[in-house]
Amino acid sequence: MFQQIRRSNMQKKIIALAVASLASGAALAQTNVTMYGIVDAGYLYSSGNQPGGGTNTFSGISSGISAGNRIGFKGSEALGNGLKAVFTLEYGLDIDVNHGVGNNGEGGLNARQQFVGLASDKLGTVALGRQYAPGFNASARNSALDATDLAIQSNLSVLSGMSITPNSPARFNNSITYTSNNYSGFNFSAIYGFGEEGVNNSTSDGGKYGLGANYANGPINVDLVYQGRQNVVVGDPITATTVYTGKDINEWYLGGSYDFKVVKLFASYQELYSQTTTATQTFKGSDLWTVGINAPIGAGTASLSYGELSLDNTKMKDGSSWGAGTMYSYPLSKRTSVYAAYSYFSNDNYSLPMQTQLAPVTTPASWSNPQTGIGAVGESNYAIGAGMTHSF
Repeated sequence: MFQQIRRSNMQKKIIALAVASLASGAALAQTNVTMYGIVDAGYLYSSGNQPGGGTNTFSGISSGISAGNRIGFKGSEALGNGLKAVFTLEYGLDIDVNHGVGNNGEGGLNARQQFVGLASDKLGTVALGRQYAPGFNASARNSALDATDLAIQSNLSVLSGMSITPNSPARFNNSITYTSNNYSGFNFSAIYGFGEEGVNNSTSDGGKYGLGANYANGPINVDLVYQGRQNVVVGDPITATTVYTGKDINEWYLGGSYDFKVVKLFASYQELYSQTTTATQTFKGSDLWTVGINAPIGAGTASLSYGELSLDNTKMKDGSSWGAGTMYSYPLSKRTSVYAAYSYFSNDNYSLPMQTQLAPVTTPASWSNPQTGIGAVGESNYAIGAGMTHSF
């Protein structure tokens, strides 16, 4: 009888171990999710002269000076045969004010990127959602000041309405992307964002696309990017009305860097061609070039950057802007650093801010009084800031 009881108990243990093994296998098959993010804030002082006289000054705590604040979740699930499902949900934060994950004061979540897709060990990755166009990471990789608020390429590219920029214009809604695997340092990417405007019953009206090639091997990095916007709808700053031109805006970019260990050099050149000129739109195109250098100083890194933007106007003199900046970053650990930065920008009287030409139509209020504020026509301005950033 005792032997029967022992056998019964042994069978129960075997069954329990088998159930535990199955449960463990099921757990391993679940999506592997990682939470990540960046938290950055500091003190910022900026001041610029206004065309009509006086100055526009800011002094206070600013969020995301060195790196855009974000919280994200990404994961993958192995599907077999070298195929896996992948996703990313990443949202921007302003930690100095009441703008978190939720209503950001602009009607909804501030999504940096959010997509789902399939990744193959042999064929690359296809994804759907709001995603980075090739110009986003390319322009950040080849800037000595990266994608910081005071970065030269970042500010000048936005000023002229370029989509090859490490800013929101290089995030495409309603998009499908393809990203290749790495082939001896080469990788390729493509994106198409459906406009979904519904104009003339065409779901592709206002679409955006981009193609990118990157070579990164040892000390060398090179990026080549081409991006376009189709059947562009623009806002007229004079009449505050919508203008449907049915024309395109095209851009290309070439950037690179080389790391000599003692210093790292950066350079980039890009052009924009606009066909959206109307009776009151005077902007035809622009070109932007930047150079920069990074160098280790002590345990930290010092950076210098300079850039010039030229605007091709049709009914007035061509405009120009230039900017220079510097930053020193000192690591306190692998994930935490402190920094100090300074930048200076100068715009001539024919260098128009972005609001007056290539901004997509949102609300007419965005066109009100475009000649004032930091980044105005005929203005020179500077900014100085210091803070800390932590990544997790």
